[in-house]
Amino acid sequence: MNFPTFLTLLRILVIPLLVAIYYLPIENKYLICAGLFGIAALTDWLDGFLARRWNQTTPFGAFLDPVADKLMVAVALGVLIEAHASWILTLPALVIIGREIVISALREWMAELGKSANVAVSWLGKVKTTFQMLSIFLLLLAPPGELIAWAGLGVLYVAAFLTLWSMYSYLRAAKPYLVPSAAK
Repeated sequence: MNFPTFLTLLRILVIPLLVAIYYLPIENKYLICAGLFGIAALTDWLDGFLARRWNQTTPFGAFLDPVADKLMVAVALGVLIEAHASWILTLPALVIIGREIVISALREWMAELGKSANVAVSWLGKVKTTFQMLSIFLLLLAPPGELIAWAGLGVLYVAAFLTLWSMYSYLRAAKPYLVPSAAK
């Protein structure tokens, strides 16, 4: 177990703590949850940076990092869907969660074909992730209906658009393998 992998595991362990605090009737729960999510989002970048910088990349870390990221995003969006109880938030949140499932399955399948480089994380995927993390941070920062939550919702729609765009990009790259006749 190296430090970058420890950071990834810590991100997973923060998830139930974030959910518990969000539902507790305590003062500053929104600020605490946004802080926990923000720190977890920063470790998403930091663990990969440190693993590469210190030459501590491992197969387990490479597997666990995207799992931690997707769990963190899906659970936070699930909590927010319930808290906002509105299709206005539910629609982009489900687009984001659905895309994560589709692209995870696509990457697994392409890896089985030995073509995982065709669907490696792109700059667009990184921009999408940044907008997702920012939107969730803003949405967790305040109760539904407050100005900061509306700002977070606007950023969530940008993230959902980038999500669809990146999914299209990955599916287009995989099309020759998904639809062999398309390669001709």
